[in-house]
Amino acid sequence: MNKYDERDTMFSRMNLKEDSECYKYYYNRNPSMKEKDDFLRSLPEMGAKGSAMYNSINSPMVDAAFKYLSDIRRFSEGKVSENKSEVDPVLITKKIKGLAEFYNAKLVGITELKDYHYYSYRGRHEENYGDKIEKKHRFGIVFAVPMDLEMIMRAPKISEAIGVVKGYVEAATIGMILSYYIRELGYDARNHMDGNYLLVAPLVAMDAGLGEFGRNGLIITREHGPCIRLGVVSTDMPLIPDERKSFGVRELCRDCGRCARTCPGKAISKTDMEEKDGILRWKINSEECYRRWRSLGTDCAICIANCPFTYGISDELVSNIKTSNKARKTILENFDKKYGIRPIIREEADWLK
Repeated sequence: MNKYDERDTMFSRMNLKEDSECYKYYYNRNPSMKEKDDFLRSLPEMGAKGSAMYNSINSPMVDAAFKYLSDIRRFSEGKVSENKSEVDPVLITKKIKGLAEFYNAKLVGITELKDYHYYSYRGRHEENYGDKIEKKHRFGIVFAVPMDLEMIMRAPKISEAIGVVKGYVEAATIGMILSYYIRELGYDARNHMDGNYLLVAPLVAMDAGLGEFGRNGLIITREHGPCIRLGVVSTDMPLIPDERKSFGVRELCRDCGRCARTCPGKAISKTDMEEKDGILRWKINSEECYRRWRSLGTDCAICIANCPFTYGISDELVSNIKTSNKARKTILENFDKKYGIRPIIREEADWLK
């Protein structure tokens, strides 16, 4: 599997400031990307005046949360206690998972980190732009925080963006607690959180058994579908890894295709999966997806709001998704009967009116 260069991600590219050394470096190497990226940067900033969902009072709630996340990301790494505790891998794994769940993680998994889990080079911030990622830990603890379903059902209104950033804040907090705790035990640990990842969280989640990649390009879990935010803590503390699992996401996504039909940016593939960077998955047009984000002023999430997995599927039906056409047909017919084209709450939350 090929490694990702963080400099190629949409968020890294959008952070580039015109005429900066980083900007010149990137577009000298990728001249075909310059025109389309310059256009995207010319659109209103996310949540800014001029975007469709902008509200002078509510939109800053999203900005405030992301600024908070930016302020705390420097605490993702820290000093390791000189007093190293001897730990039993089985027992400490149970404690780590329990602590994450106590802080409201609903899913927790562990995997042995491989080279492909890590970005090759950093690209999100000017101060470490282009730094080769050398520091790597053996294990990744990955956890999922469900987003507020009623906020996501209001997609693409500002309620949705407030719900999404709350998920990032909660995941960052869990990661901080875990990494601080592990360092207190005398083992190095790093919190990988919004704006400060060294690795690709969805790949870690997939290998730790939390879910599978769906047609919408997101990790889809059995319990909460794609309606989650992920966090990862990496460490060298000895842990017991989980197994990768498959429960029928690809099979249902092939039959469903609802996210592709309803995507306002037509950014989700309507055809079958393709191999990209060594992974067989559906192709996402990230430029068109992000273009819609900037136009709306929110991160859309319609593909999350209309996924059948988001609303729960009975254990009996889930257990038969991989092998039964009838089970898949029943899931989709039930969804259509209950929700129609897509589930939606048209009114803003009362406290936002």
